[in-house]
Amino acid sequence: MKLLRYLFFPIVPIYYFVTWLRNRLYDLGWKSSTSYQTPVFCVGNLSVGGTGKTPTIEYLIRFLSQNYKVATLSRGYKRASSGFIMADDHATALSIGDEPFQFYNKFKNVIVAVDADRRHGISQLLEQKQPDIILLDDAFQHRKVNAGFNILLTAYDQLYSDDIVLPTGNLREPRSGANRANVIVVTKCPETISEAEKSSIINRLQPLSNQDVLFSSIKYSDSILNASESLSLTEFKDETFTLVTGIANPKPLEDYLEDKGLQFEHLKFKDHHNFTAQDVSRLKSDTRILTTEKDYVRLLPYFKDNNSLFYLPIEFKIDNPELFENTISNYLKESL
Repeated sequence: MKLLRYLFFPIVPIYYFVTWLRNRLYDLGWKSSTSYQTPVFCVGNLSVGGTGKTPTIEYLIRFLSQNYKVATLSRGYKRASSGFIMADDHATALSIGDEPFQFYNKFKNVIVAVDADRRHGISQLLEQKQPDIILLDDAFQHRKVNAGFNILLTAYDQLYSDDIVLPTGNLREPRSGANRANVIVVTKCPETISEAEKSSIINRLQPLSNQDVLFSSIKYSDSILNASESLSLTEFKDETFTLVTGIANPKPLEDYLEDKGLQFEHLKFKDHHNFTAQDVSRLKSDTRILTTEKDYVRLLPYFKDNNSLFYLPIEFKIDNPELFENTISNYLKESL
């Protein structure tokens, strides 16, 4: 696969120019971009693949919903529906997408909606629910919306500064797109990252003078959960279980479980995989299954009468939460 991508290298300059030109037209105002009086936060990345957008959105929900009426708007990737949908008691991972359904399940005080057309989705939210704040999930390249506050994520082991655009690289647009960010967060860092390494990464990213660069890590829970019980992860230590992942980069989870001395068979699927009847039949033969929260909401309908399926919760842990939250609060004071 890597060799094939290198064979497409002659296309890279073309892709670079087309995406650069598109951004330039928006920057110059020759393509229209809509701004809103309601504060709109955008969480996204320059690259394809997982950078930790879902845990970041959940962190923002926990922080902001204490004082504000919050709505999330996602595309609803790989859902079996189209157009604008507001999550309700009839919503499923199939109807609105796995990540939005995860938000809906966890945060009952938050409005959750999906729409591939973010401008239309925002207008519907403002008309129907009048939220104080809208969080856009994975919309950094959706330039038709001029978000008031952009949070750009880049993974510790896949910095956008070390990458090139598609199809040979993983960037959706040139590195200069990072200039639109208010805050840059380096995600999935080891908890032992040193100040010297942070400085080195900041030098490689070359942020603008007005951009804060923060560092975050994934904090895994010590407990595993399902709909009816909570167990200590150590209870899996004396048996081999099946790990099921349908996420972009499962390696940090693999490493964490191996560091705990756990033995498992890993069934690895593509990101946002829609599990087939054959997949489910294979899994139901296992006595213990561990998965991610995102995969759990897709698998749960098949395991309602089977308690073998568990998920491991994760949390976004940022190195300087005071700076991060103060920067957000200052923006809101100016906007509201």
